[in-house]
Amino acid sequence: MARERRKLAVDRGLTMTVTLNFKPELEAWLFAQAKANGVTVEAYVRSVVESALLPAMRQAAPVEERAAAFEAWAAGHRSTPPLSDYAVSRESFYEDRDH
Repeated sequence: MARERRKLAVDRGLTMTVTLNFKPELEAWLFAQAKANGVTVEAYVRSVVESALLPAMRQAAPVEERAAAFEAWAAGHRSTPPLSDYAVSRESFYEDRDH
């Protein structure tokens, strides 16, 4: 098994640089995936790490922060008029069927 080295450098808490040494077949796969997605290997690896970590980070966020994020997300949608009572009635669901 290939030995993996990691070197972490934190730049004033704003960014982190990580150096990973992968087996050649994994490295080739990462390059192929990045190319297929039209991004650099760095951007591809960042997106994979973010997609793995962000859900857990969101769950760990305080309730107030999650509520504010949800409200901001909801505010970005257009307002639509509510459906009529008939539109959501049982009769409207089955109007094309014989009774």
